[in-house]
Amino acid sequence: MAQRFQAPKGTRDILPADSALWAAVEAVARAVFGRYGFREIRTPIFEETELFARGVGESSDIVGKEMYSFVDKGDRNLTLRPENTAAVVRAYVEHGMARQPQPVKLFYIGPQFRYERPQKGRYRQFHQIGAELLGGKGAESDAEVLLMLVALLGELGFRDLKVLINTVGDEASRSAYREALVGYLESHREKLSDESLRRLSTNPLRILDSKSPQEQELLAGAPQLRDSLTGESRAHFAAVCAALQQFDVAFEVSPRLVRGLDYYTNTVFEIVSEGLGSQNAICGGGAYEGLVEELGGSPTYGVGFAIGEDRLLDVLPADSPARRAGLFLSVGPVVVTDSEKLP
Repeated sequence: MAQRFQAPKGTRDILPADSALWAAVEAVARAVFGRYGFREIRTPIFEETELFARGVGESSDIVGKEMYSFVDKGDRNLTLRPENTAAVVRAYVEHGMARQPQPVKLFYIGPQFRYERPQKGRYRQFHQIGAELLGGKGAESDAEVLLMLVALLGELGFRDLKVLINTVGDEASRSAYREALVGYLESHREKLSDESLRRLSTNPLRILDSKSPQEQELLAGAPQLRDSLTGESRAHFAAVCAALQQFDVAFEVSPRLVRGLDYYTNTVFEIVSEGLGSQNAICGGGAYEGLVEELGGSPTYGVGFAIGEDRLLDVLPADSPARRAGLFLSVGPVVVTDSEKLP
């Protein structure tokens, strides 16, 4: 008997019975994005490896440990995209979108690839629904993107949503805080895991979201990022919070929320659903000021988010309108022949 093949570890087939629900969720996303003036962009599944090294950050776990990279027959170093913000920004720069009326609002839906330990809701090929607003006006853009995200999740049937929000400050703020945090942690090296010791020299802010109880106890006495913020960063964050309050969006300031990508500045956020238990994060994102310039463009403000679509489908409420639409798409319209019609 010939060898039977299976999908590679960390991947899966989305069969017709499930594809209908995926299509219904994506249709809701496209409708909400369209109302806010966002247009779809489709970037290549692979890019130059250097794009992610510069865009995501050499010290990030993604670049250091999780990318699928290869050398093609033309001796080019390429990588299956592990995230899509860097690719969208590359397209923004390459196609001169800065010359268009600003801000430029883009959304994407598609697969990403990371070499991670497969577990429930986490795959090596995973799918994201995301949006990027480029060329906007700082806090105003942050608030717009957050409001759109909350609207999208609400239309998908999620209730009891909460925005976890923080500021990682501008470069001056982060530099001052990094120095204070490293000084504190260096005096407690014996309490740090091997992974945190590695991050201490490469990306110390990532230690803040350690899940280790011992490290969480240690971090309770660490310097607070808010104490290192510049006046400009404080004002920016206050404006974002005020906008969320104005539109009655429930949010909570989460001082240790930093996100895992090096390009974030000022506002970072996650959306959680109160009814989902400990694994309650649905999506996340943040603002970035230096990324467009890092990838060859002019200084440009950007903010965006990504929803893990696989995770989203796992926790989609039972009464979600998308489930009803997905059921219709799965069954399909009924075709009645002439002989079956009533007289």
